[in-house]
Amino acid sequence: MKLVVLACLVAAVVAAPKPQDDRPVVQVLRDERVNEGDANFNYALETDNGINVQASGVAGSEGQSNIQGSYWLPLDDGSYQEVRYVADEFGFRPDSSLLPTPPPEPPHVAELRRIAEEQRAQGITFE
Repeated sequence: MKLVVLACLVAAVVAAPKPQDDRPVVQVLRDERVNEGDANFNYALETDNGINVQASGVAGSEGQSNIQGSYWLPLDDGSYQEVRYVADEFGFRPDSSLLPTPPPEPPHVAELRRIAEEQRAQGITFE
């Protein structure tokens, strides 16, 4: 019986979480939060390692929070790039020069769109 108790104690010591001394300590430079409890809120967080996040929310048309905010992403060269966003009843819409953009439409696509609009106006439909 003593051997079982000793084995359990050894297992508990081995399984205990170890302190993570190799992780750097991050200092919080700014931490501001306001939550009015009715979908209206503001927060901002900034740390000394470059984390910078801020957002504000207001009540939307259906009781949801419509949010506008931004955050910074670290780049490989050590610099940071801001991403701004809006999240509301129309979805999440980020804006940043980091985001890929589609190539420009070929010139003939504008003509095809014009023809399609004319056909819709005339009541022509295709199934």
